[in-house]
Amino acid sequence: MAETAAQIRVPIERSAPDAIRLERLLDAPPETVWRYLTEADLRRRWFMGGTDAKGVGEFQLLIDHDRLSDDPDVPYPESYASSRGAVWTEKVARFDPPRLLETTFQGGKNGTVTYELFPEGQKTRLVLTHSGITSPSGFQDFGGGWNSHLTVLEERLAGRGVRNFWDLHARSREEVRKALGS
Repeated sequence: MAETAAQIRVPIERSAPDAIRLERLLDAPPETVWRYLTEADLRRRWFMGGTDAKGVGEFQLLIDHDRLSDDPDVPYPESYASSRGAVWTEKVARFDPPRLLETTFQGGKNGTVTYELFPEGQKTRLVLTHSGITSPSGFQDFGGGWNSHLTVLEERLAGRGVRNFWDLHARSREEVRKALGS
């Protein structure tokens, strides 16, 4: 796998008073991107593992961010250590392969996440909307998190790696703060 320094791009906007929207053009067809959203073994390569999302109903997300960095000795930040290994039970509200997936986030405590997939030739435009954000720092926190996780997804689908997820996450969080003015 080719290694690259992942570029921090911040295609993010506040789409409603309680929502953020991010967009990426991914180097894979919708069927492949769909698998990366719904199959736990692929999802853990860019976001969180757990169990497969197989349709409307429950699935689990396992916070295992140790797997996101290609470098073997990347330390887990102390501020995120308490959530390491946590399992969230999520609910799939809408499941329309390979076009639309909507799930709860953090067991519904932090709203819902909608993934929309649009084919563009052999690529896929992914639009992610996280709505129901209530935390005052949520836009920066969730925006930085989603931006960094989507960057990992983009890099993995393009056959490249991410050396240090946590460095990417910190840089992304700061850029999102600037972009959203939060």
